[in-house]
Amino acid sequence: MTTLRETAAQCCKKVYIGAAVLPKPLFVPDYDDEIIDGDDGKNTDDNDGAARRPKIKCGTVSTVEPEDDPSLSQAASERPLTRYAQVLTSEFNSIVIEHHLKWSPLVHTMPGPIHQSAPPTTHLGRYDFHHVDAMVDFAMQHDMHIKGHVLVWHVTSPPFLEDMSPEEVRRAVKRHIFTTMAYFKGRIKMWDVVNESLASDGTLVENIFYRKIGPNYIEKCFRWAHEADPEAFLIYNDNKVEGCGYGSSEGGNNNKNDEDDEAATESKRRCKAKAPNQAKADGFYNLLKDLVQKGVPIHGAGMQAHFNAGGVKHQRPPTPSMVKRQIRRIGKLGLKVNISEMDVRVSKLSSSEKQREMFSDATKMVRENAQTQIYQGILTAALSEPAFDGIWLWGYTDRHTWVKNFYYDDAPLIFSEDYERKQSYDGVEAALQTLCPGKKMPCVFLEFDYDEKGNEWGHEWMVPEPEDTEEGKNDTTKEGQPDWLQPT
Repeated sequence: MTTLRETAAQCCKKVYIGAAVLPKPLFVPDYDDEIIDGDDGKNTDDNDGAARRPKIKCGTVSTVEPEDDPSLSQAASERPLTRYAQVLTSEFNSIVIEHHLKWSPLVHTMPGPIHQSAPPTTHLGRYDFHHVDAMVDFAMQHDMHIKGHVLVWHVTSPPFLEDMSPEEVRRAVKRHIFTTMAYFKGRIKMWDVVNESLASDGTLVENIFYRKIGPNYIEKCFRWAHEADPEAFLIYNDNKVEGCGYGSSEGGNNNKNDEDDEAATESKRRCKAKAPNQAKADGFYNLLKDLVQKGVPIHGAGMQAHFNAGGVKHQRPPTPSMVKRQIRRIGKLGLKVNISEMDVRVSKLSSSEKQREMFSDATKMVRENAQTQIYQGILTAALSEPAFDGIWLWGYTDRHTWVKNFYYDDAPLIFSEDYERKQSYDGVEAALQTLCPGKKMPCVFLEFDYDEKGNEWGHEWMVPEPEDTEEGKNDTTKEGQPDWLQPT
């Protein structure tokens, strides 16, 4: 079977196909990995009396004990790759560090091998790169590209910054950027510098950095990052910014001047004027445009793509043509664009009565089809733009997904909990194949939101908008609350 990594290698341009990784499943054998010889005190016996590991719980913030750490234990270093690691290295050419490279885990909440039971530190100078080191070294050993995530994000910054003066916070942020980037210089060459600085209305979140340093803190962070490593590729990353409607006044329809009157009329008829989160998408574009015009050293934009197939209002996924249009206008700024954290939640979808009459597993079928259509449609549209250069999934197996910890039980990724390829895997593969010689596939919704018969993209599964269309009610993004705490 061809892997995604092999398919990406056949593309007519360089494309990163990556996944967010966690240290525990990467290095620690799970309960259904191969049998471990001997018993380290943690193993349990199966029915045959053979020693097996206990099941690894889905945990974004999990750590690795010394006896399972290949850099500390010879026995651990000599083990075969875990199944998680085997699939990762065969399917992907890139990784992104999901959690352990964020500021607070490095200095405050996850002390690594220093002492697992130690209380949180208040010493900004004490960094522990241990878990990240192990993941980075693993990736390099398997010829995988590494993206660093993230240097500055208010949600995962040490809480004691609140007690500092503005000048102390400014110095601390600069020192953090220099410390982290210098440590991984030459190994991590691509960084998400600032993450999620925009509120739902497209204005800046009034977070700790905005309040202490000022609204120009983003510009400062990029300049400090470039100073710390002039060769690094620097990215601004945000969520719910992936789509742009045809009627946007901020350059969303950059191809209007390239269309003749007949084509423009057809586009207007078959495209929606606004995307589900148009204000934030415009704010994203305007922020990037402002940074570029000021000569700030920024090279790329990351659009997270945490989608909810059953979402309505601001939770509704954008259409492929909206995504294509957003990437196109950002590309015209001279920036590269990537899908940075993609997953597709489906548990809120249900089947219709008619579907249930026709199929015994109708709900399962609807969810699988919707998830596949979103992965394939969005990524096909993205890959069709010259400025687009990479896809990162936020995990890759439903066994280890942040969604279960921060939202609800779901199956948002392209491998099952048993590491089997799902239908949505085929969607990602088909999208990549559109860039392979001789394997181009048509996409009805690449430029339009409606087909020639008036059917909207996703009409087979899309949930109708509720009659109450009030937006922004109880929204707390302006105060810095993350997306998973917003009303659905």
